[in-house]
Amino acid sequence: MGATIAANTDKKATWGGGGVKPFGASYGKMMMWFFIVSDALTFSGFLAAYGLTRFKFIDSWPIADEVFTHFPFLHGVHAPMYYVALMTFILIFSSVTMVLAVDAGHQMNKKKVTFYMFLTIIGGLVFLGSQAWEWKNFINGSYGAVQTKDGKILQFVKDGHQIALSDFVVGGHNERVSHTRENGLWFEGSESLPTYTLSEVVNSYNHDASVQIRIERIDPATKQKIVLSREEGARYLLNAKQVVEGANLHVNEYGNPIFADFFFFITGFHGFHVFSGIILNIIIFFNVILGTYERRGHYEMVEKVGLYWHFVDLVWVFVFTFFYLV
Repeated sequence: MGATIAANTDKKATWGGGGVKPFGASYGKMMMWFFIVSDALTFSGFLAAYGLTRFKFIDSWPIADEVFTHFPFLHGVHAPMYYVALMTFILIFSSVTMVLAVDAGHQMNKKKVTFYMFLTIIGGLVFLGSQAWEWKNFINGSYGAVQTKDGKILQFVKDGHQIALSDFVVGGHNERVSHTRENGLWFEGSESLPTYTLSEVVNSYNHDASVQIRIERIDPATKQKIVLSREEGARYLLNAKQVVEGANLHVNEYGNPIFADFFFFITGFHGFHVFSGIILNIIIFFNVILGTYERRGHYEMVEKVGLYWHFVDLVWVFVFTFFYLV
């Protein structure tokens, strides 16, 4: 009996709750860690699915250096990955300012917490705006291409470099009208018409001997997309279906449409996390200004939202590596 009582006493001392804090963390911190671990598993599943799909279509996957080439206010300048690298730096820098805000909270320095939280919010907003800008360019497209009836993408090159349709296509004078409720017997929602018709692209290709076609398949030796001869290109164009400009969930001028599906879903899911983090940071920021945590005697809420922000930054490092670098 005495042994049983002693065992129960030891158990109560270890798991009795109340003032007991596993790993020295408060309830709020532990719950934030549980959320981060579960969310990390979600992102891991998405990135694993992306990796397996890319491996399956490794010989036709779009090349990131040819997709993400834009830089604000530098129209026409080929700057592969530069802006994405800048976005990454801004987000990592915001994580540094969050560390400084947490450290200032430990010192009960309200002024510094306010300043560093403000910088963190600005960094998050700049990153989110940059991501929206990147989406806009990805959706609008850079060059334009032609899709064949079997779903393959044909791009156009000159002197070994990809060129836009506007660089060689001569537009005709045929009037084209989008299908709308007013001019059709049956109204169906449809995308806007491409800049050029398929016949204009084919005719311009046939009349410009300097233009060649490259397919989405990659040569293992050169790691570049295969460029066809003029005769092979003409044969491929006989099977052409439509002109493609930009990317969406159905077609992708850069190559395999599954790439666009993963891009929108994973970067969009991460962007939602960044947006949520900004909202949380703004709430905490105003509570700091109002002196809420000064009255509580601690800045633990800043530390908890900091854990979430560091997680968002870390996830982007993996997304950046999978989508842009590998």
